[in-house]
Amino acid sequence: MSVQRSIQDINQLSPAQFVELLGGIFEHSPWVAERACVQRPFALVRDLHQAMADAVMSAPLPMQLALIRAHPELAGKAAVRGELTAESMREQSGAGLSECSADEFATLQKLNASYNAKFGFPFVIAVRGHDRHSIIAHFSRRLESTQEVETQECLEQIIKIGGFRLADVVHD
Repeated sequence: MSVQRSIQDINQLSPAQFVELLGGIFEHSPWVAERACVQRPFALVRDLHQAMADAVMSAPLPMQLALIRAHPELAGKAAVRGELTAESMREQSGAGLSECSADEFATLQKLNASYNAKFGFPFVIAVRGHDRHSIIAHFSRRLESTQEVETQECLEQIIKIGGFRLADVVHD
């Protein structure tokens, strides 16, 4: 993890530097930082986070779906191959997903396949504060959702993840 920057420092960055620093807050989606950048200056980190959340929620549906699809499956193929972003790897490991039993791993693989087949995008949950048992329970429950409800839930979870990641990079 890099050194935290102050919100005042963030406000002074050029647009390119802003996007370079914050473009990964929302998984492989620098457009979120690009859209938030124009709203500077920010008084507080929460104002920056709100600008990023607004960028996500006001984006056209295809961009929102691309953002959801940019997230890796939990304990999925990218994790097995070691292809997660550093942030995703840290978050999944912190939730104990790297220590799944064979049965838990098989359950997650089955849930990933069912969820992707139903919704066309990966299951997204802000894993901080969860363990693999609560994640599996949420996964199972959310499989019963509708497409519209689940799209909204994923976006809300992504915004929550963005808040955690932003707090790791910027302070008031």
